[in-house]
Amino acid sequence: MGIYGMVTGKAGKSGFGSASTAEDVTQSIDANHLTVIVTGGTSGIGLEAARVLGMRGAHVIIAARNTKAANESKEMILKMNPNARIDYLQFDLSSIKSVRSFVHQFLALNLPLNILINNAGVMFCPFQLTEDGIESQFATNHIGHFLLTNLLLDKMKSSARESGIEGRIVNLSSVAHTYTYTEGIKFDSINDPDTYSEKKAYGQSKLANLLHSNALSRKLQEEGVNITVNSVHPGLVTTNLFRHSGLGMSVFKAMSFFLWKNIPQGAATTCYVALHPSLKGVTGKYFADCNVTTPSNFATDKSLADKLWDFSIKLIDSLPN
Repeated sequence: MGIYGMVTGKAGKSGFGSASTAEDVTQSIDANHLTVIVTGGTSGIGLEAARVLGMRGAHVIIAARNTKAANESKEMILKMNPNARIDYLQFDLSSIKSVRSFVHQFLALNLPLNILINNAGVMFCPFQLTEDGIESQFATNHIGHFLLTNLLLDKMKSSARESGIEGRIVNLSSVAHTYTYTEGIKFDSINDPDTYSEKKAYGQSKLANLLHSNALSRKLQEEGVNITVNSVHPGLVTTNLFRHSGLGMSVFKAMSFFLWKNIPQGAATTCYVALHPSLKGVTGKYFADCNVTTPSNFATDKSLADKLWDFSIKLIDSLPN
């Protein structure tokens, strides 16, 4: 779409653009037959996606670390739409144990799973290790969602097979994937505090989201499975993700105010990729402003994606269950 499209809101080939909202891109879509998981659905664009998907009739499961916030989000959505089907389960993306527990709880509900939106994340965090001993941005933004997706794949496959409805996995990446370490992914020093950069570590985790999407898309295509996997850049949106940002980001926001979206606009690309019928069969793509766009060279590197896949599996397998 480019800077011109971002500033003007001019629609692209899809008929939508940076000014489109989540309600705009899902207008007249009936999602009553769909069950959706949204991680991080208690605030910002995750909450807006959950609200709009619920408004279109989907049964939405909010995966949230804070159950009090999740309940408040559910009540807010129900107040706006009493017929919405909204539930929530506790889920800490930075904890392997919590991810496994969430999946166990979800599977016990005996629901289908048609759409998985890997939305939750952290950004620009000071260096810290999770309880599993993994750098927090890589652990939360990539490893947690990688494991969650793998553990839910069988459910998504059976849901697609039994219903005939295409499954969709949407990974929230970012244009920040272009600003990463020299080698793309620091496989040999993920947990090295001496070479840690808050911004590059975030970019690395967002690159990992894209690589994960592309590798999984290829694997599912090879299997002939009726599930698509795509990545999205939601745009520049002021949410609580920026809580670790400093003065520099405040100055940047002031100077680039014309590029920033509100939350309904920020959730549009996620909802478009999750629900729009025009994207049937579209997989392994990267979307911004509700249109396919081109990611970095690292993001389209198949060998790097395969290396990350193997690295992620080995890292998870090395941890206690």
